[in-house]
Amino acid sequence: MTFPPPPFGSAGEHRLQQHLGSAERAARFYDQQVRPCLTAEMREFISHQNMVFLATSDAHGACDSSFRAGPPGFVHVLDEHTLAYPEFRGNGVLASAGNITENPHLGMLFVDFTHHHIGLHVNGTAHLYADADLRSARPGLPDDIAPGRRPELWVHLTVEEAYIHCSKYIPHLVPGPRPGHRPDRPKDADYFTGSRTAPVDPVMHRG
Repeated sequence: MTFPPPPFGSAGEHRLQQHLGSAERAARFYDQQVRPCLTAEMREFISHQNMVFLATSDAHGACDSSFRAGPPGFVHVLDEHTLAYPEFRGNGVLASAGNITENPHLGMLFVDFTHHHIGLHVNGTAHLYADADLRSARPGLPDDIAPGRRPELWVHLTVEEAYIHCSKYIPHLVPGPRPGHRPDRPKDADYFTGSRTAPVDPVMHRG
């Protein structure tokens, strides 16, 4: 059976919904929760978020997930159809931005772990802009996103759909001070790829 292009959701979603008998429930979700732009409540929510999870893929569909964080509102709501967030100097790999140059589809997931325990999916089409170019087109962008740091690029997202991620399995996290230096912790560059001494198993090594 073939399905016409749905207003929301992929053809694969709709085929599986039919197979598993969830099409009616899914239709209610699409109708009640999915929007083609950002509602006022969504825009307000994003303005308070200090982290976002990203999903991208290259031209062949090889996927990558990533994470961005910054001061609350570092992802800027430009209008109900548009978001922008800065890309700062990092490890030089540029995996997410590189994927966007091949495949502009970008998924963003904002999660509030501390107060309302709710999430927001925002999907759309992304383009990269040099800092000066986006500021020329959007003069209202702030200059002090991260003190002492200047964006190398901006990711500009045209929103195609936005919808809730329900609270049921979102854990509660309590904000706390960042712990100080731990001498037993490897440096970031060595954490997963450097030589690390495995802890002694007391069962296997009883002397």
